[in-house]
Amino acid sequence: MRNEVSKETFASVHVSGEERRERIVALVEREGRITVADICRIFGVSEATARRDLEALAEAGRIQRVRGGAIPVRLALPEPPLMMRMQEQREAKMRIGQQAASLIRPGESVFLGSGSTVLEVARVLRRYPSLTVITNSLPVINLLASVPDITVLALGGMLRPEELSFIGHMAERALSEVRASKIVIGIRGISLEHGLTNDYLPEVLTDRAILKLGGQVIVVADHTKLGVVAPVFVAPLEAMDVLVTDRDADPAFVEGLRERGVQVILS
Repeated sequence: MRNEVSKETFASVHVSGEERRERIVALVEREGRITVADICRIFGVSEATARRDLEALAEAGRIQRVRGGAIPVRLALPEPPLMMRMQEQREAKMRIGQQAASLIRPGESVFLGSGSTVLEVARVLRRYPSLTVITNSLPVINLLASVPDITVLALGGMLRPEELSFIGHMAERALSEVRASKIVIGIRGISLEHGLTNDYLPEVLTDRAILKLGGQVIVVADHTKLGVVAPVFVAPLEAMDVLVTDRDADPAFVEGLRERGVQVILS
């Protein structure tokens, strides 16, 4: 751990299991990471006890379990409208867009979701020949509408002004009529314990319909979305085949995703 904590300070003598777990949470939040070995050393407990403490805290949503230890859980703050997010993490999003687009081949049918990072993927795809793009994103529609070699299938529905995306029953009915070989979406939060989460329930229902399109699911998200939990559950981690993120991603979190079978590409 970055700041060495003396065993005397947190000694396990006269410390109940509940109090020990509270102190573990405090250490995780302060240090950004704790290992099983740290817990054994600081509290004088066995590895089995340390692992049980971490599993209990992870199940309660207090920490996020990673290989050999734990990292903090961050709750998602309300997300600003799309147009305000365009400049946030811009360089990282551009690199992510380039990397995600490289996974797509000419001639494929691709679904592109809403969000500023997916829009960067769409910018790169303007140079691709013979694509069919299915989308519920108004900015993606506007960006690709005049590209001769790209056929755009635009989903209807209720327009969400903040995201400039079409959602709701009509969009979900339209989604049931199409299929895509690749599905590229953004997400509000990705947690090892809580999976994929978002912060707007009507959009979440449309997201779930998108995930049923049958193709490879590519999630594009910069490092600020990792280890974050938003209020509404979208899908388990297993719904995601590939995560394309940036090199500022926490290595322990990346390793945790890979252990769960998710291909992680750092851009």
